[in-house]
Amino acid sequence: MVFKNQSKISGHRHVEISSWFGELESTFYKHPRSPHPDVFRVSNNASEGCTGVGRTGWHIDGSFQESPFAYSLYYMENIPKDGPTTFAPLNEIITGLSPEKLARWERLCMCSDRRGNRHHPLIYSHPRSGKKVLCFHLGMTEAFIWDKDTEDDRLTDWRETVELIKEIHHEFVKDNGAIQYSHKWEKGDFIISDNQAVGHEASPQTQYPVEEVGLRILHRTTIKGTETPVKKYKVEATEQ
Repeated sequence: MVFKNQSKISGHRHVEISSWFGELESTFYKHPRSPHPDVFRVSNNASEGCTGVGRTGWHIDGSFQESPFAYSLYYMENIPKDGPTTFAPLNEIITGLSPEKLARWERLCMCSDRRGNRHHPLIYSHPRSGKKVLCFHLGMTEAFIWDKDTEDDRLTDWRETVELIKEIHHEFVKDNGAIQYSHKWEKGDFIISDNQAVGHEASPQTQYPVEEVGLRILHRTTIKGTETPVKKYKVEATEQ
């Protein structure tokens, strides 16, 4: 949800609003310029906030957690001339797959390159809607596991991992990115995102020099997830 024309939102107010949706969980680096310990401050200037954030690939926040974050709440503290955030609905990504590709993805678990290589099913049931969604981070994936907990269980090697990441990435960018929503930030914008239903990526412009696009400062909070990703449905067996 995008709320337009909001008055200035302080760090404490941002946290207060976030608490309406659950318990805040903050796993990120605490930048010294952050207005509150639970507010992640990102920028295109290292002295103003953490840089390079969200630029490593399409993802949801907290895929390395036991439970990915439930919600992410964003407020643009300082608006650049350019630097949109791009979102895409995960259930629509899945329902748009061919039957063959869907069957392959159902067999995969993603292994994060953080927190001891925690792994989750690539496709799982959204904890509230029950719809099929993705647990993924295309820039923080160590490997995938095929057919976990079966006699065919195996870890992908580097080459196969890269190919699978490219395959997933393609679903977000095909047809000239038709499935994407690119949000061009305006003063007073406040976004509440269902993190487990919507993937996102920061555009390249978010890290353009201040001299080119102006200073960008984004504040983000994250709400603790309530369930470990699981499939709440039966996967039909297919020939491999």
